[in-house]
Amino acid sequence: MKLTIVEYPDKRLRMKSKEVKSFDSSLHNLLDSMYPLMMDTNGIGLAAIQVNHPIRALILNIPDEDGEQPKENLIEMINPVITNKEGETVYQEGCLSVPKFYEDIKRYETLTVNYQDRDGNTKTLDAEGLLSIAIQHEMDHLEGILFIDKLSYARRKKFEKEYKRMLKERKSS
Repeated sequence: MKLTIVEYPDKRLRMKSKEVKSFDSSLHNLLDSMYPLMMDTNGIGLAAIQVNHPIRALILNIPDEDGEQPKENLIEMINPVITNKEGETVYQEGCLSVPKFYEDIKRYETLTVNYQDRDGNTKTLDAEGLLSIAIQHEMDHLEGILFIDKLSYARRKKFEKEYKRMLKERKSS
């Protein structure tokens, strides 16, 4: 399955993703196709909506201490629900759908999330640090929310101006 990343300001990124009810080969094919795309674009997380599949599915692979992302560390979350969240942290986030932009975003420091794996089995994960941040970022995508939506009004206006200029430069080159 050939996938491409949907980029801002594409309106498809604003869609609310639907619950996954069928844990079949088409879901498995989608997840299997998302992983190499995420790795090839230097991502640590990717929501299905970012590849034009508005379903409640996401993948994550947080780099280890050596900066590596071995496939055995891949986490696939279907229908995730945060059941507990604590603390507050700020992290400079980026997004494959908003390339070349990074902003400090406030998130919960730790969380517990319930989800299903690719076969529909129920799982629970306690996350902290970058994993917690990445889960929140990807789950926002499932609701049609981008990290830039969390910026202050003034910073958002500045972002819009910079992004329009970047898109114009990209088209002219």
